[in-house]
Amino acid sequence: MEKINLDISGMHCGACAMGIEMLVSNMAGVKSISVNYDSKKGVLEFDPGKISKDQIFKSIEEIGYKASILE
Repeated sequence: MEKINLDISGMHCGACAMGIEMLVSNMAGVKSISVNYDSKKGVLEFDPGKISKDQIFKSIEEIGYKASILE
């Protein structure tokens, strides 16, 4: 499992954070995701052998948000 911290832009409300969590948590290979609207941050735990972070980021972008790795 790989765990990364995310910076997520484009959220307008708490429902945005919940929508991202619902989308990503249902993807094969994702163990968990937690998104905080107030801080615009998230924590993602996934199996890189089953799904890449680029695939996850692309899916998030398709619903209108921008995710990147928080350095």
